[in-house]
Amino acid sequence: MRVLSGIQPSGSLHLGNYFGMMKKMIDYQEHEELFCFIANYHAMTSLSDGKALATGTLEAAANFLALGMDPEKSVFWVQSDLPEVQELTWILSNFTPMGLLERCHSYKDKVAQGISPNHGLFAYPVLMTADILLFQSDKVPVGKDQKQHLEVARDIAIKYNNHYGDVFTVPEPEIDDDVATVPGLDGRKMSKSYGNSIDLFQSEKQLRKQIMRIVTDPTPVEEAKNPDTCNIFQIFRLFLDKQQQADLRQRYETPGLRYGDVKQELFETVRDFFVPFTEKRNQLLADPDGLRKILATGADKARYHANKTLRKVRKKSGLVY
Repeated sequence: MRVLSGIQPSGSLHLGNYFGMMKKMIDYQEHEELFCFIANYHAMTSLSDGKALATGTLEAAANFLALGMDPEKSVFWVQSDLPEVQELTWILSNFTPMGLLERCHSYKDKVAQGISPNHGLFAYPVLMTADILLFQSDKVPVGKDQKQHLEVARDIAIKYNNHYGDVFTVPEPEIDDDVATVPGLDGRKMSKSYGNSIDLFQSEKQLRKQIMRIVTDPTPVEEAKNPDTCNIFQIFRLFLDKQQQADLRQRYETPGLRYGDVKQELFETVRDFFVPFTEKRNQLLADPDGLRKILATGADKARYHANKTLRKVRKKSGLVY
């Protein structure tokens, strides 16, 4: 089964990004046919700084490769290296009713957040549709906020197929309600916008400083504590197997546990877990030409599959004469 996912280059990563999305995405390459790309065209709807976009694109690629994305087991590329997706976007635009786009909540939400309305933002779902259909994707993992866009992609694929025959695979969404929601330092969902994140790929000093800021309750040392309401425990358990979680839970329920001690243990665990990933990331970023070569090879692999679809679409649409 072919799985496709696109990730915008969005700057620094935190534990919520890794456990909430990236780890599962990388795991797909072990048992599915994974197509994954850096969605830098999409990022242009909210980022107009060209230098920042270019830098962020390379960093996003390095992040994924460092965290385990294997270009030998997956197809991994940068969206703008395949302009074929823009050709398909234009063709599909002619099968996209205005009302379909006008009903999309994401456009309205982003405008309400202060993002200037423009055609790119409005037509975003058509580009997303082209990303998906170009590679005949069977399954697309999406968050609840992207579910409507996947429904748009299905509607456009069905409309085109009804007109020209079975050209596109109609994708199925995969919405994981059990995806890890990682609490931030204050107990709310970890998010850069809340300023409550534990960031990846930072110095030991800064990492320890962030972890020591995790909010805890005022339960005295001599009393038992509730792990289920403790932000430290909820973050720590992501790194532990079932037996280790049970052992830590028992420590919480036994009087005498000090939150400061558990924070120090968490710091050491997070630090040690990401050391090999950080080293790999530094190596990749130290050789940007080598990183670009990996992405160019991935783009060649992606282009082979894209052109198979596009040849069919061009012929059906009357663009081969």
